Amino acid sequence: MDISVRKTSPLIVEDRSWLGDVDGTQATRSITLLLSLFTKNTHYPNGVIKSGTVIAKATAGANAGYWGPYAGEASEVQTATITGGPTGGTFTLTYNGETTAAIAYNAAASAVQSALVALPNVNAGDVTVTGSAGGPYTITFGGGLAGENVAAITASAAGLTGGSTPGVTMATTTVGGGTATTGLDVPVGFLFNTLLVEIDSVVPTKVGAPLQERGFIRPAFLPANSGLDANARRVLGNHFIFRD
Repeated sequence: MDISVRKTSPLIVEDRSWLGDVDGTQATRSITLLLSLFTKNTHYPNGVIKSGTVIAKATAGANAGYWGPYAGEASEVQTATITGGPTGGTFTLTYNGETTAAIAYNAAASAVQSALVALPNVNAGDVTVTGSAGGPYTITFGGGLAGENVAAITASAAGLTGGSTPGVTMATTTVGGGTATTGLDVPVGFLFNTLLVEIDSVVPTKVGAPLQERGFIRPAFLPANSGLDANARRVLGNHFIFRD
């Protein structure tokens, strides 16, 4: 009698500690995940896609109509570099038509951040500025501008003095926005059930799954690589409440 094990699978213990409230648990609908849209080492390193994974729908291309992992969106990063070695004076930065107050040529990064946050079209948390006093300054967009392809900041060096033809050079080092163009850059909800998708290196083409579309979420308890970035929080905030 042959009693050898033919197939093995990991023990699945459902963990929905990320779910902050029973409200919304009935707000699920059946979707079809296309497993080729998932990356093994990122989304199911142990053959299991964890509940709490952020899910999006392909709306264009060959995979239109199927669901996969939210592709995520990068937050824009711009840099300001003071050139020409000024020894005094000030410069200004302009974002979306609004210009900062004068900023000292050797200002600390925190002073540049304060000047930007003081603009009427920038809120606290929308920009973070790092770098040495006098620059270069790294300006990272977040908050309500996270994941957005924002307007390029321009600079005026008219107030700088000393040095050799001082100026301020602006550059975009990371373009904000998603890399996906098929709809997978738009988060819709969270995978409600943990799914076994691989047994003995065999992965099916498609699998049915429940998608949660509203409720209360505890972000700290979401699985690793859930895909919840700042942009996803903003978009999903229309029908989820996040309890940090």
